[in-house]
Amino acid sequence: MIGNRLKTTFFLALMSGLIISIGAIIGNKTGIIIAFVIAMGMNFFSYFFSDKIVLRMYNAREVDKHHKLYTIVKELSMQAKMPMPKVYTIQAPSPNAFATGRNPKNAAVAATESLLSLMTESEVKGVMAHELSHIKHRDTLIQTIAVGIASAISMIANMLQWALIFGMGGGDEEDGLGSLVGTLAIIILTPIIATMIQLAISRSREYLADEGAAKMMQNPKPLMDALQKLEHFAQGKIHVDSTKSATASLFIINPFRGGGFFKLFSTHPTTEDRVSKLKKLKF
Repeated sequence: MIGNRLKTTFFLALMSGLIISIGAIIGNKTGIIIAFVIAMGMNFFSYFFSDKIVLRMYNAREVDKHHKLYTIVKELSMQAKMPMPKVYTIQAPSPNAFATGRNPKNAAVAATESLLSLMTESEVKGVMAHELSHIKHRDTLIQTIAVGIASAISMIANMLQWALIFGMGGGDEEDGLGSLVGTLAIIILTPIIATMIQLAISRSREYLADEGAAKMMQNPKPLMDALQKLEHFAQGKIHVDSTKSATASLFIINPFRGGGFFKLFSTHPTTEDRVSKLKKLKF
């Protein structure tokens, strides 16, 4: 899906443009540089240790080569001609799965025990093919960049807030109310815009991973069936305690629910849209 790749590039460029625009408005280059460096430093650490952080967060347990999930992932990895990732299971009531790691050579996939119990072997393969597709497309790298820029924008807005409180921000005094309104707009709107862009990037990558999984298996039906089963389960039972909101974008299906306006802040497209796109694929 070339359109989704272009969309991702556009969103990343837009987020970078937000930082430049803020710098132009407030005229405080030193503050911008400091905030950007701090945010990048934090996310640099997160990038190199993301797999360990997330897996430890969920008390994930690595499985041995005799485990059913390991066999499935190994088969798919060989089929996709990519390095074999580490394979983990998680004790959680919600059926779900995710991939983490900075590149195909340093990656891991994990699935909840409840997913393995709920799904047929074919459906588990569809889910794991989706996660391997994320790794193959280096989505964790894209997400890290997005998170880094979004964090920088939020940090800048926070700095502006404190500068305004202590009367140090907003430009020249002669700008008066206009300057104050502009500064307030930056403080309020830029973190929201940055977050929406970050989440939109996540949604576009889900479509790409779905397509990659279907191509890997030469059949979209296993993933379609898995997504519909996960959606059906999520509508009847929602166990949000088993996931952390900061990592929601990692999972194959959004563990948090919301409709209407809240769809703007969803890390995933609707299951209906995903299944619809998968149905249109030809092999």
